[in-house]
Order: sequence, then structure tokens, then C-alpha cells
Amino acid sequence: MTITKNSYTRGEIAVLLLLAVFIAAALLYLGVQYYEQRQGRVGEPLSQFTYGQSFALGVVEGVTEFLPVSSTGHLELVSYFLDMQTPEAKRAVNAFNIVIQGAALLAIVGLYRKRVGEMIYGLFNRNDSGRKLLINLFVSFFPAAAVGLLFDDMIESYLFNPAAIAGALVVGGVLMIWLERRQRKTNGTGGLEIDAMTWRMALIVGIAQIFSMWPGTSRSMATILGAMIAGLSLPAAAEYSFLLALPTLGAASLYKLAKEASAIFDFASPGVFTVGMVVSAVVAALAVKGFIQFLARGGLAPFGYYRIILGVAVLWLIS
Repeated sequence: MTITKNSYTRGEIAVLLLLAVFIAAALLYLGVQYYEQRQGRVGEPLSQFTYGQSFALGVVEGVTEFLPVSSTGHLELVSYFLDMQTPEAKRAVNAFNIVIQGAALLAIVGLYRKRVGEMIYGLFNRNDSGRKLLINLFVSFFPAAAVGLLFDDMIESYLFNPAAIAGALVVGGVLMIWLERRQRKTNGTGGLEIDAMTWRMALIVGIAQIFSMWPGTSRSMATILGAMIAGLSLPAAAEYSFLLALPTLGAASLYKLAKEASAIFDFASPGVFTVGMVVSAVVAALAVKGFIQFLARGGLAPFGYYRIILGVAVLWLIS
């Protein structure tokens, strides 16, 4: 999938409008819920997810998962401001959020089915470029996987809070703006394509992905910036980040589902759970299509400014 500088087509406009409808519906629901809580009308501790909450979380996950703005940070903030903060509810929400990330991967499989097919053939030594890409993805995946297995509980205990998330949003935003300006001065819009990537470059991306375990940092941001530092062009870095999500988020979702299945289904019926996953997959597909078109026009800097504004707003609200 390439990025062009042409004007938006009717199909792309339709995609963006549909995405806007999803976002507006989720924001309306979240706004009403938050208002009612502030008025004291919804003061009961969360005992089970509703379809509306599952829909809203699915939209937030789908929109933010592959954008460099931190899906985990956004989901955690939504949970916080909807008062899903009892120990049992918090555990269920965190697990629910990670599992529905897996549904968003369907968008990547569909949009990048050619690359996925090449990797499948490469697994059986029938496609050299696909095998090379598969090896690079494993190299990038391994560092964060090892750290996650060792420190998962510690990360959830100390970093899943609004202040830590807001700080990561601001720092990440500043870093994005600085790095993009630096890249434009030194390399212009140039850089290598995915097929030219070496395992050493893949390792740089893998080390960068470790930092995304801090909620609010963003896996997408860390891997895109890591790939750009390694020498990939911005479009290639974005595509590699999307593909790296397949093993990374897939493994995280399966691990969390196996570990927290009882906590999730105590709070979410199968129907509610399904709504979150379906909405996440549909919205993620729309968001990725919009994102890759936007990169050609605005680059990463607008997302950096958004992160800074959101982080400062959150710090102000919780103060």
C-alpha cells in the first residue's frame, strides 16, 4: 500500500466520514456517561460492561491502535473517567482492552494481505523477501516480548495511571516533532524501503518497541520512530510498524486472554465482548486507510501536537 500526494478520492472521503461517525457516536456516549457520573446519577461500582461501553472502547481502540497516539493510554484514560476503577473492574478493563487489540489486527491482515501472503510463503522457503521480512519481524518482536513476560505485573501496578500516561504522551509528542524535523533536515523525505531492511535495523526497532510498554508512549510511535532512526522512509516505517503489530499484539492478546479469561467474562457477556471486537476491527481498518493518506500531507508532527495537548489537558483535569 503506497502513499500518494493526490487529492482524496470519493472512496477515501467516504472512509473518513464513516470513521468520523464512529468517533462522534463514541464521544457522545462517553460524554453522557461522564456527565451523569459527575451529577451523581451513575455512582454504582461497575459490575458488568454494557454494550455502549464495549462499543466506545472498541472505537477508541480501533482509532488509536495504529496511530502514534497510544491506544493503551487512551483506553486507560477512558476507563478512568468512566469510573471503572474498582480493583476487579480495573483488572477486567485492562484485560478487555488488550484482548480487543487482537481484533484490530484483522484490519492489517486485510489491508496488507499481499505482504502477509509473502511471509506465509517465506515460512516454507518459497519467497525470499517474505522469509527475510518474517525474520526481521521476529527480531523486532523478541525484545519487547521478553521484557513484557518479566515485568508485566510491575508495569500494570505502577504505570497504569493518568499521571504516568499524561507524562508519556507529552514526552512522546515532543520527541515526534523533534525527530521529524531532524529527519527532514538531514534526509529530506528519503529513506530505505522495507525490502532493504537488515536484522540489525530490525533490532533497533525492537529495542524502541520496549519503551512502548509504558502506557501513553504508543507502540506505533515507538516502532515508527525506531524504524526511521534505523534508516527507513516514513511510509516504509509506518508499514513495518503495522506488520510488527501482528506478532506483538497477537501474542499479547492471546497471553492476556489465557491469563485473565475469567476476569473478562465475569464483566463482559459474550455478546458485549463480540461487539467490542467487531467495532475495533472495522474502525481500525478505516483509521489505517486514513492514516496512510494523511502521512503524505501532514507527516507525524500533527500527532505530536495532539499528544502534547491531550497530555497537558489530562494533567490539568486530574490536578
